[in-house]
Amino acid sequence: MRASLIQIGVYDDEGGESIDARRERVAALVREQAGADLVVLPELWTTGAFAYESFGTQAEPLQGPTYDAMAKAASDAGVWLHAGSIPERDPDGLLYNTSLVFSPSGELTASYRKIHRFGFDKGEAVLMSAGTDVVTVRLPSTMLGLATCYDLRFPELFRRLVDDGAETLVIPAGWPERRRSHWTLLARARAVENQSYVLACGTAGTHAGVPQAGHSIVVDPWGEVLAEAGPDEEVLTVEFDPGKVGVTRDQFPALKDRVL
Repeated sequence: MRASLIQIGVYDDEGGESIDARRERVAALVREQAGADLVVLPELWTTGAFAYESFGTQAEPLQGPTYDAMAKAASDAGVWLHAGSIPERDPDGLLYNTSLVFSPSGELTASYRKIHRFGFDKGEAVLMSAGTDVVTVRLPSTMLGLATCYDLRFPELFRRLVDDGAETLVIPAGWPERRRSHWTLLARARAVENQSYVLACGTAGTHAGVPQAGHSIVVDPWGEVLAEAGPDEEVLTVEFDPGKVGVTRDQFPALKDRVL
């Protein structure tokens, strides 16, 4: 299986690209990945994960302009596309940090509203509502389990995903550079403890004054790093064998020894 993680550079908007221009640029990058089985984008790449003041003004309905652009890009490239996440405004006016997954025909196959919101008593934690559903997506060769950024710190979610059949954990993020060591450590931990692949795609650049970690990473079920990006915008492409999940779980059946 071939996966491409597009580590997008998201920069402070003053003098920079508009969201419409960024959508067009990202759609072009997705189309360039024709031949991949799965393409992954980061969290809140239209606005930036720390641009809290933009969440309300830039929020869009689930089937809004980002949905339309990414559905077409997935169809044009003929790839499964995890389109990262958007600030979604639902019909009741509530905001969510929502991920979208499209099939190679451009059909929306799943959406996931981020369960764990970051910020403690400010930012996303107070501006956005929490999702409640644990979401998996069946691809031809693997079952994806969906999580987003801060979710990475909560292993209970990933146990639920594994219980629901997940074999490849996909985690878009807008992770800050100052905690980059946690990003790598937690990605490897989630892979090892769940005997699953982890595909974690972050943003590059600086927005809202917060330097981003970059360093998107792909980890195998033994915790070995198969590929890791640098700090700048790039496309990280890796080939991996989804069958290794079953082999690992058979050879070292730790999951069967769970008590709690």
